[in-house]
Amino acid sequence: MNEIRLPRPNNLDAFWMPYTDNKYFKGTPRLLARAEGMHYWTADGKEILDGTAGLWCCNAGHGRKEITEAIQKQAAVMDFAPTFQLGHPIAFEAAARVAEMTPEGLDRVFFVNSGSEAADTALKIALAYHRARGHAQRVRLVGRERGYHGVGFGGMSVGGIGPNRKQFGAQLPYVDHLPHTHLPAENRFAKGQPEHGAHLADALENLVALHGDTIAAVIVEPVAGSTGVLVPPKDYLQKLRSICTKHGILLIFDEVITGFGRIGTNFGAERLGVTPDIMTMAKGLTNAAVPMGAVACSQDVYETIVHGVPAGIELFHGYTYSGHPLASAAAIATLELHRSEDLPGRARAMEPYWQQAAHSMRDVAGVIDVREIGLIAGIELEPRPGAPTARAMEVFRWCFDHGVLVRVTGDIVALSPPLIVEKPHVDRIFGTLADAIRAVPA
Repeated sequence: MNEIRLPRPNNLDAFWMPYTDNKYFKGTPRLLARAEGMHYWTADGKEILDGTAGLWCCNAGHGRKEITEAIQKQAAVMDFAPTFQLGHPIAFEAAARVAEMTPEGLDRVFFVNSGSEAADTALKIALAYHRARGHAQRVRLVGRERGYHGVGFGGMSVGGIGPNRKQFGAQLPYVDHLPHTHLPAENRFAKGQPEHGAHLADALENLVALHGDTIAAVIVEPVAGSTGVLVPPKDYLQKLRSICTKHGILLIFDEVITGFGRIGTNFGAERLGVTPDIMTMAKGLTNAAVPMGAVACSQDVYETIVHGVPAGIELFHGYTYSGHPLASAAAIATLELHRSEDLPGRARAMEPYWQQAAHSMRDVAGVIDVREIGLIAGIELEPRPGAPTARAMEVFRWCFDHGVLVRVTGDIVALSPPLIVEKPHVDRIFGTLADAIRAVPA
């Protein structure tokens, strides 16, 4: 007979935290207890200005009552319904709202629960597409060095961040990588898209020469965010699109970070002038109020798979929570906020001020590069000799203790505020960051 266990004392032991130095954190915790607008508050009431939109995801700001009320209303009507061989209206409405925002032609939407699931789903759709066309030999997937596509085995395999891969050993077979686009010697302190580096897309031609017609898809982030804000060189994505089209390769954009207004348009594809065949999204889709992601694909991809079998299930893939009612409600409310408040337009209007503030960091000792586009910035620090990443982590902690939340990846400080950010917020974010860099030992 099961015993009724009394609650444990409130401590930090049970939660194994993701992407965290658990030993350090649990000795020196920094806890967030409340959020509204541009700010968090700690458990003891200290205000923290959010310079990262949570984790690139709260684009409309925190605590938006329109989203909260939509979730509450849906929970009272129906908390869950399966989408395997059944459906519920709100999932179809959410998909239609997403399809209204995506680039023209990308209007078939498959719901998932995170960016990681979106990446793995997109890769599986690409493989299924080629098999449905009778090209079963196309099994090879191409990612990019310094790319991040979540933590599933598919996304990890095509991803190109070493620490995310080396601890686990096994990867998917038939995976190759393009070179990254970071050229500091030519593009240091570039404003917006750098001038040099379009030729790096030609590496795909080399892979085609090596592997022939076995490449199914290429997956890249329009702007590589988690690796430290690598902005694509001018014409690079256009060349990649052209090579993919030439050789019958599907192009997948991972828009988990660049989607939903982050760089001044609904999706990065629109801002950068390139339309992929498949596109992943998450984070800003629900303003992070409920976990949700999605994959949007072209009609050709969808119809090839769906009409590629005579009857029955066409794609043996999906998740219990695909199109979850509460997530769908949150998505609809979030997308309405994006429309009614023109959040991409707000990002565009703020971009010149943001760019100027970001590049003012060039004069701070220890800053070796600044990269930005839209309302994203990466401030790269000179690593501490013999202790890479330590300096940036100390800057992160200093900023938090002085009331500003930033994010670090390696020795790069990444910034991505909610799109409701105003000029005084921008001033405080960069002012506090400059003070932190000066205060932390080199």
